[in-house]
Amino acid sequence: MTPTGGVGSRVGSAAPFARSKVEAPPEIASELSRKLRLKKQRPLVAEGPQGPPDGAHTPCPKEPRLEPPKTLAPQCSVYFSSSKDHPARLGSDFFDQPAVPLAQAFLGQVLVRRLSDGTELRGRIVETEAYLGPEDEAAHSRGGRQTPRNRGMFMKPGTLYVYFIYGMYFCMNVSSQGDGACVLLRALEPLGGLETMRQLRSAHRKGSARALKDRELCSGPSKLCQALAIDKSFDQRDLARDQAVWLEQGPPGPREPVVVAAARVGIGSAGEWVQKPLRFYIQGSPWVSVVDRGAERGTQA
Repeated sequence: MTPTGGVGSRVGSAAPFARSKVEAPPEIASELSRKLRLKKQRPLVAEGPQGPPDGAHTPCPKEPRLEPPKTLAPQCSVYFSSSKDHPARLGSDFFDQPAVPLAQAFLGQVLVRRLSDGTELRGRIVETEAYLGPEDEAAHSRGGRQTPRNRGMFMKPGTLYVYFIYGMYFCMNVSSQGDGACVLLRALEPLGGLETMRQLRSAHRKGSARALKDRELCSGPSKLCQALAIDKSFDQRDLARDQAVWLEQGPPGPREPVVVAAARVGIGSAGEWVQKPLRFYIQGSPWVSVVDRGAERGTQA
């Protein structure tokens, strides 16, 4: 494996664009086929109150709650102007697949966040990372460890796992097939509600009066959580059924995109897992958080 671990493929027949799957490296495929098993189907309370479900972690004073701006009137997406124009939301079957193909399948789909005032924020997913479960030394579930914090990783596919890092940021993952396996959502292309996103992001910036550019709104896992007002209260929610956040099938693109597979970002002490090509992004997208030129050269070869 090269230092970047980069491999890639053109995207094939599955919506929103024709997509051929990027094959996982042989050693990863072997581990998946040998160790993969379906998660236990644990019930979720998805359509009740918007607070954390029973047993979920309640944010402490050091974990800020992200609140939508209170000064803006409801906004409609310029891409989806009425409810009848919205594509069907993706259901449980979409999420019920192993982490690597799910991470690839997320690319091009549209993440929707409905705020309490009815404003809908929309972004097309352009970058993800797969975490394979207990055998993955970079996963929070490595070694099979289960804690109240990472319980969402062991719940049914489509369950959100939201965690707090560095004392100030949130990251959003979605569970897949396989106990302790999930997909990190790393970057979005903003489609609707950009001014609200800008306000939400600016509220968390210190000492900077510069207005954020559109490409800076969701170009990273913590940035997209700020832009969509995602916090720990979303942990363990069902993305297939929740009323405040869901996934829709993305519109077809003007051309066939290229998917790059590269090493994950910020994995510094996970042995051989540091260089495994488990990050996937759409080549050429200006919304991607980190570009890996070595992996892209491998894709073009």
